[in-house]
Amino acid sequence: MWKLTTSAAAARGPWLQSNNGFLGRQVWEYDPDAGTPEERAEVERLREDFTKHRFQRKESQDLLLRLQYAKPNPMVNIPRPSPQKITDVTEELITTSLKRALYQYSTLQAHDGHWPGDYSGILFIMPIIIFSLYVTGSLNTVLSPEHQREICRYIYNQQNEDGGWGKQVLGPSTMFGSCTSYASLVLLGAKLDGDQDALTKARHWILSHGSATAMPQWGKVWLSIIGVYEWSGNHPIIPELWLVPDFLPIHPGRFWCFTRLVYISMAYLYGKKFVGPLTPTILSLREDLYSIPYEQINWDKARDSCAKEDLLFPRSYAQNLVFSCLNKFVEPMLNCWPANKLRERALSNIMKHIHYDDEATKYVNICPINKALNMICCWIEDPNSDAFKQHLPRFFDYLWLSEDGMKAQVYDGCHSWETSFIIQAYYSTGLFALFGPTLQKAHEFMKNSQILSNHPNYESYYRHRSKGSWGLSSVDNGWSVSDCTAEAVKALLLLSKISPDLVGDQIRQDRLYDAIDCIMSFMNKDGTFSTYECKRTFSWLEVLNPSESFRNIVSDYPSVECTSSVLDALVLFKELYPKYRASDIEKCIKAASLFLEKTQKNDGSWYGSWGICFTYGTMFAVRGLVASGRTYENSHVIRKACNFMLCKQQSTGGWGESYISSEIEDYVDSGNPNAVNTSFAMLALIYAGQVERDPVPIYRAARLLINMQLETGEFPQQEHMGCFNSSFYFNYANYRNLYPIMALGELRRRLLAVNS
Repeated sequence: MWKLTTSAAAARGPWLQSNNGFLGRQVWEYDPDAGTPEERAEVERLREDFTKHRFQRKESQDLLLRLQYAKPNPMVNIPRPSPQKITDVTEELITTSLKRALYQYSTLQAHDGHWPGDYSGILFIMPIIIFSLYVTGSLNTVLSPEHQREICRYIYNQQNEDGGWGKQVLGPSTMFGSCTSYASLVLLGAKLDGDQDALTKARHWILSHGSATAMPQWGKVWLSIIGVYEWSGNHPIIPELWLVPDFLPIHPGRFWCFTRLVYISMAYLYGKKFVGPLTPTILSLREDLYSIPYEQINWDKARDSCAKEDLLFPRSYAQNLVFSCLNKFVEPMLNCWPANKLRERALSNIMKHIHYDDEATKYVNICPINKALNMICCWIEDPNSDAFKQHLPRFFDYLWLSEDGMKAQVYDGCHSWETSFIIQAYYSTGLFALFGPTLQKAHEFMKNSQILSNHPNYESYYRHRSKGSWGLSSVDNGWSVSDCTAEAVKALLLLSKISPDLVGDQIRQDRLYDAIDCIMSFMNKDGTFSTYECKRTFSWLEVLNPSESFRNIVSDYPSVECTSSVLDALVLFKELYPKYRASDIEKCIKAASLFLEKTQKNDGSWYGSWGICFTYGTMFAVRGLVASGRTYENSHVIRKACNFMLCKQQSTGGWGESYISSEIEDYVDSGNPNAVNTSFAMLALIYAGQVERDPVPIYRAARLLINMQLETGEFPQQEHMGCFNSSFYFNYANYRNLYPIMALGELRRRLLAVNS
């Protein structure tokens, strides 16, 4: 039976290193002797139920985690309220609903203070991990038969009815998702025409939509690595680009960190033209994925082929011109003496950057994609190196198990990000006196998750400062993020308003000042905020985006959410610490507020870059603007935002927004209320004074939320709400609970204030 282990308990083996005792690390381990017969039977029942209903409900409910955590934490029996009329929505009823939610939610907290959960949803990540382990001969060493069984279960469960796979849980089948999932199953031992008809259906989908020659760029690169596609069928990813002067806007050090870290190792592999071992399994895939014999494929023609299902970012005229030049002149020249000496130098330089990234992140890396690529590069350099050996156990940081099988997360978790909001949610309810131990553990987790120093020589490797910051996940990951730092600061400042006897001692002042300094270092020249770094290059360079499937990946663009998070945190900090950097903070608040006002759309909404979508972006924008002094009465921007939210309210009283909103950049109603979207909208309206002005729309939404509450006290897992690049959609496991709690908590506070 499987069991989730966290922090130090999840750290075994000589090749693991940590900066702070593996705080927040999450690893699922298999113990063949664990569990009673009844518990094992219940696990199988949950798995069978998911598979049976997988086409009607694609999102798992994270039930294996809940089954494990329920055993030592019996449910508190509070009668379930069920308001029928909006007049039933009273402060007393909301309090009862919140207590049910908070008592249950507290049982899901890990011993180290964070709330573990399923941070997955992108389907091509697991195949990438499998490919990297296969070509380095590590597949069966790292992944036990139990791991491989659960991985196959997940891939089969995510297959669409048409036989293909999407690039994510949300959305239709794509060539990228279908070819990589098909190849993964074959590498894990599945046979075409075996007892599963899944492969037969998948192959039919692939061949009927253009075969693997129609993969987008990333897919072609990965199939080239495993030996199922030729490198000559790829447009060049030249490693020499890293040798151009770094003041030029095209230097990769100026690109968004995710893009440069993925493409730097892709450039190494392209420069080496690396191909894994051509085993019988690989040779069989060469037959399966194409409609003509492999030897007859026109790779020059395949280079420009991309299935319409995958083509979200068609190539521009500028790209075609650049690629034509690279293919005809630059790449052939760089492979001939003496220019090939430049390639050797470029590859050597790239490996320095790869080793720096590996060591700075304790081999977790920024995401599983660049981790898999980096590991292959280390293996090529030396299959027996310590670097390669240290990569292997860190793959477990990315694996998550649910009733739908074992999946790959998009990051090594989002503990710091979600725990900050969870603290804010508990605080919003005013019921924190009932949950002192929970908040104290969360408080310690956040204090211990701060990154206390800069990485050595960080500027030479194009890293931003990190001293004083928080990342999305763990200190070992080590990548500082502007809004993660801002939300952590806000959570800690709120806790400082509560007695330390209840929640523990507040963070030291010098560490708080370090956090503010770090936040201010993220500010762009126009007063806006991006994610991991300041914006370093021009937006027009997006015309060179070669990915075909992903948008907005070249630059670290400013976003409404990051700017609003910083604005909100700085206003609260200024209130509590009015003397520290007062002038700088005031300038930042003014500039950030102006940015939010200028980026409002004509309909009153804001586009959300990191969640779905307009309900999310508008909630953040309104929160920030209200913190800076805007109100419904003095700001037409706030009034327009309220009108937007109210006109999107469904007849149910809730809100439901489709992920398609992110793709077409226009609001698309999902047709059904979603607890998280409803909470986003409620919060925006509550911040803007809707309760005091006309509470009926809020009462309607609150009635819906309370009636959506499950028997356990939790709120349901519905469509995934995470997003980035207007291209990827994934799950924030704790949004389903923290945002309804926050929305109902803020409503309770307003009602108490009105009644008093």
